[in-house]
Formats: sequence, C-alpha cells, structure tokens
Amino acid sequence: MCGLVGFLSNQPLKECLEEMIASQNHRGPDDSGSYIDKRTGVHLGHNRLSIQDISSSGHQPFISDCKQYAIVFNGEVYNFKEIRRELKSLGYTFCSNSDTEVILYAYKEWGVESVQKFIGMFAFVIYDMPKQKLFLVRDRAGVKPLYYYDNEESFIFSSEIKPFHKHPNFKKDINREILPFYFQFGYIPAPHTIYQNCCKLQPAHYMEYDLTTKSYAIYKYWDIYDFYLMDKFTKSQEEIKKELEALLIDRCQLRLVSDVPVGVFLSGGYDSSTVTALLQNHQVERLKSFTIGFKQEELNEAEDAKKIAKFLNTNHTEAYFSEEEMLKLIEELPFYYDEPFGDDSALPTILVSKLAKQEVTVALSADGGDEIFFGYSKYFALKKIVELKESSPLKYALLTWGINLLNETTISSINRVLPKSKRQSNVAVKFNKFKNMLNAKSPKEMFIRASSKVEPDFLDTILIDGRFKAFETTNFREFERLESADISEQMMAMDYKTFMVDDVLCKVDRATMSTSLEGREPLLDHRLAEYMARVPANLKYKEKKGKYLLREVLKEYIPTEMTDRAKAGFTVPLKSWLLNELKQRAIDALESSILKEDAIFKEHELQKIVEKLKIGKVENPTFIWLVMVYVMWRERWK
Repeated sequence: MCGLVGFLSNQPLKECLEEMIASQNHRGPDDSGSYIDKRTGVHLGHNRLSIQDISSSGHQPFISDCKQYAIVFNGEVYNFKEIRRELKSLGYTFCSNSDTEVILYAYKEWGVESVQKFIGMFAFVIYDMPKQKLFLVRDRAGVKPLYYYDNEESFIFSSEIKPFHKHPNFKKDINREILPFYFQFGYIPAPHTIYQNCCKLQPAHYMEYDLTTKSYAIYKYWDIYDFYLMDKFTKSQEEIKKELEALLIDRCQLRLVSDVPVGVFLSGGYDSSTVTALLQNHQVERLKSFTIGFKQEELNEAEDAKKIAKFLNTNHTEAYFSEEEMLKLIEELPFYYDEPFGDDSALPTILVSKLAKQEVTVALSADGGDEIFFGYSKYFALKKIVELKESSPLKYALLTWGINLLNETTISSINRVLPKSKRQSNVAVKFNKFKNMLNAKSPKEMFIRASSKVEPDFLDTILIDGRFKAFETTNFREFERLESADISEQMMAMDYKTFMVDDVLCKVDRATMSTSLEGREPLLDHRLAEYMARVPANLKYKEKKGKYLLREVLKEYIPTEMTDRAKAGFTVPLKSWLLNELKQRAIDALESSILKEDAIFKEHELQKIVEKLKIGKVENPTFIWLVMVYVMWRERWK
C-alpha cells in the first residue's frame, strides 16, 4: 500500500514534486522516490509502505532495465509470482522480488491488456517512452484510488487530492453542480470530485494519455454488469455452496501473501466472521484479530467478536474507546478525506486501524460482502415493497398511509422495548428510508431514496439551486441496465458501482492509510464477484434471510447462535453529540460565513434548523453533520 503522484511540466519542478510526495507520506512512510524526464516533462513520485520485497530493490519509481519504461504503483497484485514465472519463461530476468517489477514487464510484454492477468487491488501509472504515452490504471472493484486534474495548463495525477494543492497550477474551484449530491448521499460520486477539472479515474478503467498531443482517452476493461447479464447457474444449492466455500478459502488465503505481519478486522458480523474463520481453520499459526469496543451498549460489538475469536482460537486484541477519543478524531477528517466525506463510521474505522497498526502492517477487512451476498436492510425492504406493489396495490396503499402516520420518535421508542436480538441499530434512519421508499414512484427512485442520507424532499426546500438531478453523469444512470433481472440484483450491482466504491472503499482506504496500515479486501476479489453475479437471486435471499449462502458456509465453522443477530455496523451517537458535545460547533457551522459565501442554502431555512438546535431539537442530525463536515473541510483547504 503506497501513494503515487505525477504531472507534466515544460520545465523540471523537482521541489514541487518533492512537496507533493511529502504531502501523502502517511500512505508510505518507509521510503520515497522521484523521477523526472526532462525531455518530455514527465514527473513521477512515490511513497512506499514496504509489504512485498521490503528491501531497496522494491524502490519506486521503478525503471525497466532497458530504461524505456517507468512505473509508480499503489496496491498489491497477489498472483504476481505466477505471472513472474510466465515472464521468466519468455526470457525476462528480475532484479527484485516485488510485484511492481512484474507489472511493468507484463505491460512491456502484453501491453495494457496485461491488466486482465492481475488479481488484486491496484492503481498504477506506466510511462511508456517508446510510445510517448502514460497509462493510468485502476483495479476492477476500485479498492485503490486514483485522481487526475486536467486543465489548459497542467495534467496532474495522484492517489489522493491533497498533493494537487502543492502544484502551482492547481485551481481550487468548487464543483457547484455536484455539491447537492454530497448533501444527499454523504459522498461525491465518481467520476466527479469536489473540484472542477478534477476527476476520479473510475474502477475497471484505464486512461491512455498521449504526450505528443496532450490528449487522453479512457477505456473500460471490466464490468460487473456483464456477469449479472449472463445465464444463471443451474447447479444445485449444495454444489454452489461447496464451490463458494472453495472460492472464499482461496481468496482469503491469497491475501496472506506478505513479507510483513498480517491480521484481520473482526466485528462479529457474518462477513468478518467468515473471513476470520476461513483463515484460522486453514492455517496452523494463530491469526491476529482486532476489535474495538465502546462503553455505550448500542454501539458495542466487541463482546460478540470476543466470543467468536475465542471459539476460533485467534490471537485476539480488543480495545475500548471513549466518546472523547472519537470526538478528537473529527479534527483529522478534513485532512485525510481531502473532499467532503460524510460517513461518520470513518471515526471507528480509524480507531480500529490504529489498534491493528500496533501489531501488524496488513489487515484483512470484509468489505464488499453486503454488495455481493445481499446484506443491506434496504435490499430486504425494497424487494418486499416492489413485490407488494405489484401483487396487491391496495395493501401497498394502506401500508404507505399507515407508515406516513408514524414518526422516528415512535419507532425509536418501540425499538427500545424489543428484545436485544430483535433491536435494530440506527432504527430512526432505517425507518425514514423505508418511508421514503414507500412514497417513491419507481424502483429506481425507491433505491435512490433508500441510498440517501438526507431526504430528497428536504433538500428541495433548503438548497438554493435545487436538488442534484444529473444522475446520468454518474453510475446511477445504469440502474435500468438490469431491468429484466430480479430487483435484488439491480440494487446489488448498483451499490457495487456507487456506494461501495465512493463511500465504503474510500472510507477504509483513507482510514487505514492514515495509520500507514494496508487494508486488504478478500470479498472484493473480482472472480468472487463474477461468480456471485451468476448465482440465482433466490439463493442470496432465502427463508427471509439475506446472505443466505454465506450463512450456510459460515455455519460449518461457527455455531449459528453465535452469529445470528441483527446487523449493527460501525455507528456513532450522532444525535446525542449534536445535542451536547458538538452542539456549539454545529451551530457555528450552520451560521458560518462560508455557507453564505458559497450560496448553497436558503438562509431562512437554515436559520430554522439553528433555532431548533439552540433549544435542544435535532430533526435532521445527518444533514447537520454533513454541513459541519463541509464547513470543516472548507476551513482546512481554503
């Protein structure tokens, strides 16, 4: 796990390059390097976190033995030894044991099509001197980030946006058209960023930049939709279960390839428990597992994780953190997350990364499980709503009428008196999403409303320019591509290309990298995603349970009663904070001159929220949090 930077310049800008490299030192504190070709103006820089071949032989930028190719690389190609053997048979010799060198020579032999051979998470840039081209490549799932900035003066690229601020030609013009999307979803969707002329290279895409014409083209080399559109497996449930188990074991073990210590994040949920169980049951050494706990019962998953760790006999470490420790981290969010990022679970994710970093350099995470195994509660709700609307319009109308009579306070009160095993985390948020889905006109609108952190109708009343409507410029435009498929597949495929990439994976990458920890995602192996896309929908959601197949695999390793509990996830007591510890900060943000300068909100509507907050009423805590994060970000990067 590393960081890369680069740009084109008519004159050598070594000092600028060095400052850009230094700005993301947290991504790779073990080593750094730079390369400048004065003939073409290509500048390349790298921060290294040593994982494979920790010797100086793995130094980057890596230059080919013929001095005609150069590469800067972030990530891991797990099958590099297999590709290396193939290249050796073709006459290539190697001076290191790194996957970086393998990627470069694979490109030299097979061109950009070599990316089809790579299994892993990666973002890399190859400078091809004979062709006078740069190739920017990003992995299929989008685990590793890659940004680029292009205007009439400069072309710049990096693993994060913050190095751009060190370049003299970078202009910090806010991308106003995309701002409403942030306030609705809590993140900025690819290919957009918060800045004009600044973009995310999308997952499973590569850019070919021509140095002679100063122009580029972007190509897609893989698409999860292609596999959803294939014929479904006709195998029996037992056959699919056995094949899935074998696939999971292989994908997990492949992520243990490392020259430094490796551990695993364990929350006690189905996904992390599966990864931990498969790893521990197929190796002799005790696996290091890590969990964080909180003193507030509704936030704490540590006890469940501890029971599973004990059952599996992992070398388990847990640490309890206070609210004060999480609150202190809020100050760091604008630095590590570069652009406004509203997922508050970034806070506990940073904490568990800090914990793991004390003992390991690599930690396996179980992100991606919800999107390929059918895990989110919104999937269950939307599937039921669509089926009810189609089968019984009258019952659907009555349900909508009844739900509209209730509010989140009533639902929260009911939730508190339920048995612990039946309680839902974030029940108020889930209730509001369910209500919004019921009031939507189409499955696509239902999905968008269920995926929104803030109600679209509320944003229509408070945003000056109205709510963001240009979904055709993001991957949300592809929802109807699977119109003939089960609604569950439409939702999973859509989340795989939107929320998972721009929220979940962004969150985990920045959180782990903030502590110089490499995070690995075995459930995001593209071959696993391809396989699950062809599994019939009725085996993903069965017996009124999501993740049905994953549960069937897991119960071979852990008793069902240890894992069969309500989904929790990392959460923070946001409403309580806004009424207490963060109250004044939130008020200051809502009344900030920055919001007036940026002319985002109708001031009289914003003032209504302020007045209610002053007397202890918080009706839209997520919106207030998103505004606060935005103001903090603007203050940090202005």
